[in-house]
Amino acid sequence: MIIAIVNGINAVFSLFYLIILIRCALSFIPGIDYKQQPYLTIRQVTDPYLNLFKKFIPPIGMVDISPIVAIIALGIIQNILIRFILLMAISVS
Repeated sequence: MIIAIVNGINAVFSLFYLIILIRCALSFIPGIDYKQQPYLTIRQVTDPYLNLFKKFIPPIGMVDISPIVAIIALGIIQNILIRFILLMAISVS
């Protein structure tokens, strides 16, 4: 049961990592209309999270490093969440 929960959480985080990476890759392609699908959905899913970091991390020259920090923070959150679930499972057993 716990393994299924952990695997599900890891799958959700992996999907979000992938969507963030796609969002970053799309930013290098000029002429994309972000108001069209599927780009609009990608922005709607990722921008609220990425904007948290863009508020505090200014671009370095022409490079926005906030997605890198956002991915690192997401990994830390994932690790803490998984460890908490495993700790709770051990303490209940």
